[in-house]
Amino acid sequence: MRIIAGTARSLPLRTPEGLDTRPTSDQIKETLFNMLQYDIPGCYFLDLFAGSGQIGLESLSRGGEYSVFVENNRKAAKCIEENIKFTKFDKNARLLVSDVVSALYTLEGKYKFDIVFMDPPYNKELEKEVLKYLADSSLLKEDSKIIVEASLETDFDYVEELGFEITKYKKYKTNVHVFLRRK
Repeated sequence: MRIIAGTARSLPLRTPEGLDTRPTSDQIKETLFNMLQYDIPGCYFLDLFAGSGQIGLESLSRGGEYSVFVENNRKAAKCIEENIKFTKFDKNARLLVSDVVSALYTLEGKYKFDIVFMDPPYNKELEKEVLKYLADSSLLKEDSKIIVEASLETDFDYVEELGFEITKYKKYKTNVHVFLRRK
């Protein structure tokens, strides 16, 4: 796994050992960032369930202003910390080792994010819990984008009730990226 483009292009990234995380493939990551290319420069990026931190680091490499990483697995968090130092994005990154909802509460009033990316463990409805929180949160700007990486089976029928709309749905062989924004 590596940074695909930008100032840290081609730098290899560490990934946590074991099966606790599912690193996003380079091909899917490239497709995602092609869709976000005009939104990344200068953005504040929130990487939830961050794993190795590769998505938030890719954002920084492509001109993002700041990335906050949230990961509760200590081995994965150590990996994120090492990747931040290795890519030299120490001054543009913050890591919270915490469950996601507690981290969101901690960030409240301190940041406003342009892009929120989450890749929670599949089929546990954790994305629904996060979206419920974000529905009334000050962490989002008026035009913030939320991207959820999820299994093909994940149901998003509830998002309108929370005040969100799906703006894009990108299906891959084994998963999807669902793009949302506030209505």
